[in-house]
Parts: sequence; C-alpha cells; structure tokens
Amino acid sequence: MNDQRSLEVVSLYRYPIKGLSPQKLDRVSLKIGETVPGDRAYAIENGPGRFDPENPRYLPKINFLMLMRNERLAALNTEFDEATQMLTVSRGGKQVTQGALTTKLGRQIIEQFIAGYMKGELKGPPRIVSAPGHSFSDMAAKCLHIVNLATVRDLEGVVGKPLNPLRFRANIYFDGAEPWQEKQWLERHLSIGGARLKVIAETVRCDATNVNPDTAERDGTIPPTLQRIFGEPCLGIYAQVVEGGDIRPGDRIEAEG
Repeated sequence: MNDQRSLEVVSLYRYPIKGLSPQKLDRVSLKIGETVPGDRAYAIENGPGRFDPENPRYLPKINFLMLMRNERLAALNTEFDEATQMLTVSRGGKQVTQGALTTKLGRQIIEQFIAGYMKGELKGPPRIVSAPGHSFSDMAAKCLHIVNLATVRDLEGVVGKPLNPLRFRANIYFDGAEPWQEKQWLERHLSIGGARLKVIAETVRCDATNVNPDTAERDGTIPPTLQRIFGEPCLGIYAQVVEGGDIRPGDRIEAEG
C-alpha cells in the first residue's frame, strides 16, 4: 500500500446546476455539515415538480433533468458567475443562451432554451428551482463526493478504453493511492488541507456514468461492469465535513486510524 503522504488532491469541482457541466475550482472553503459552497445549488425540474422553495427537502433525482436519463445535457458547456449568478450556456463552442438565475427573467430565458433543446424528453415545462442553503445532491445528507484516480485507471483496464474521470462527477479527485484503497476508509476520518471529513458511504453508480462527457454519447455499461467484475456497482465515496477549513489542489490527504 502506498505511503499516505503521497496521497494528494488533484482537482476540485462543483456543479452549480444539477445535471449540467462542472466548474473547476482553485480553492474550496468547507464548513461543518455543509457541502462545497454552491454545489448543486440549482436544479431543473422536468415538468410539474414537487420541490417547494419554502420548505426545501431532498427529492430523488428522477424529479429533475439529469444525465442518467437525459444525456443531451452533456453536450452543453456552462459557465457560472458566482457574484452575479449568471449562467452562460454554450454548445459546440457558441453561446446559445444566458440568464441570471436570481431573476425571474433570467430563469425564464434559460427555461425557454431548455424547453426547446430537450423537447421530446420533457414531462412539461422545465422550471429552475433553488432554495437558500439547499443542495440538489443525489444524497440526502450534505456531503462531498470523492474519487480515486487510480481506481478510475483500474476500471479503464477492465473496460479497455480511456475514461474521462469527469463522468463520475466528483467534488474531489485525488491520486497517489492504490486502486480501490478508498474502500478501506468507510467510517474513518480524512484530513484534507485544513479540513477534516468523515467517510459515510460508497458511491453507488447509475447510468449517468455511461455518458461520455466529451461526446454526450452513451458509450459504456459501467454499473453492470462494476457489479460483474468487482461484486458491487460502486466507485467513489461520500464524506461529511466534521471540521471546516480550506482545501486546494496539491493538499495532502491522510486517512486516520
């Protein structure tokens, strides 16, 4: 097993709008019991929805547009400005729409584009939803998603082709560990930069991982392959913040205990 001192953060991401493209980060300031600030802060309801901004609660991802069922989303490149909450959407290198998500008009502009772009896959008019402090994660608990790049490389050897790690949509990608070493960290604490996290679960993969983020095509059968070869359709871990602090690419990761 590799020396733990060699484990380090390679990259950090958040997903401002659930199902859309990631935003690479140079630094993340974590708070106890919270996820990456702004991660999955918005979602797009697929037709009439059950999300109540006045009483926000966890809802299964099938209520929203997401890659598991709507792979066309992967063909959109988005840029999100945190200060203005402005979302810019491009396709094929050309801007197709832009709107400030804090304004009714801005949301309507984005919704109108999505209504046309996703025509045939919608159950009704799409609606951008949010609530202060709410995250539209696949997990009810607020946590971070962490993926070991050595594990991804090991899976590449199994499937016989390169896999863009972004298809696993993690917040933290790290390297320097053995493949699948993260499976030994369940219920253990991780020190990462100035923060401390507790690993609470493995990540059960869904069909979203079959969507190639570079081509927006379904080009794999990753969950059944994981089940067949490794005995369970899991890759990655979820961890909750128990001590806040800043983390950056290059920070060391140490598994306690």
